[in-house]
Amino acid sequence: MSGYTMEPATPMEIGPRVLPPSDRWSPALAVPAPVCRFENFLGAERAAALLEYAIAREEDFTAGTVLDPLTGQVSRKGRDSLVLPVTSEVFSAHLADCLPLVQEVLGHRAPLEQSLTVLTAHGEGGHFGIHTDASRVRDVSRALSAVYYLHRTPRGFGGGQLRLYDTVVDEGRARPGESYRTIEPEHDTIAFFPSGAFHEVVPSTCPSGRFSDHRFTLTTWISGGEAAAVPQARRPDSRRPGVWRWLAEAAEGTRPLHDAERDHDGARPVALPPPGPDTRLGPGGMRP
Repeated sequence: MSGYTMEPATPMEIGPRVLPPSDRWSPALAVPAPVCRFENFLGAERAAALLEYAIAREEDFTAGTVLDPLTGQVSRKGRDSLVLPVTSEVFSAHLADCLPLVQEVLGHRAPLEQSLTVLTAHGEGGHFGIHTDASRVRDVSRALSAVYYLHRTPRGFGGGQLRLYDTVVDEGRARPGESYRTIEPEHDTIAFFPSGAFHEVVPSTCPSGRFSDHRFTLTTWISGGEAAAVPQARRPDSRRPGVWRWLAEAAEGTRPLHDAERDHDGARPVALPPPGPDTRLGPGGMRP
């Protein structure tokens, strides 16, 4: 039993004289980026085989790069990771089967026809500063990014979380906010989010220094086909839901002034297959 006397609370009104005066009221809107995450995405056997493949290709990885939005120059500024462009019919099929549900969860309605994919590895000090994926896709207002995680068990690395930042809309302008949600790099999980969302990979540690103990991902950018590559398609569509429009407006400032002819990490687009007749995941329910 509580030692305090219970008494009814008396409602009080806070008068305007109590609060400091203000000439104008202009709150900033912080919009969380939608995210959709799946566990056991490929299943234990396929995930283990993919991890061993990544480890075996150690000599084929190269330093990851970024594309400067002002000059269009390729550099390693703000990024420390290794990359290997890849394609996989099995991985693409899993993506295609899950996309109907992903789009329903994220409120995304645009057609998705192709993807770019790279294997990445983060070791000691590996990181990727705050950025969007506007340089990876033609129309950032309609594209999705996906990060699939792989690692040995128990983990040989620390850190490496994905931070997905809120978008702040202030006086009609959109920018990355200070608030964010954190996604842990759990083995055989995948996270989907708008390509226009600001995000970063926080620094990782790898005490052993062994490549097999790195943080591995399949990072994928999913978008429409080349028909979307008209100048008007690059402009945020005012008819899109607010969160997608604001994310795209914020991301446009990170797009290079001149479109790159190819992906700066060497990835090439591949067509997504149609969902299978027995779709693993769909709008109507979960895994059969």
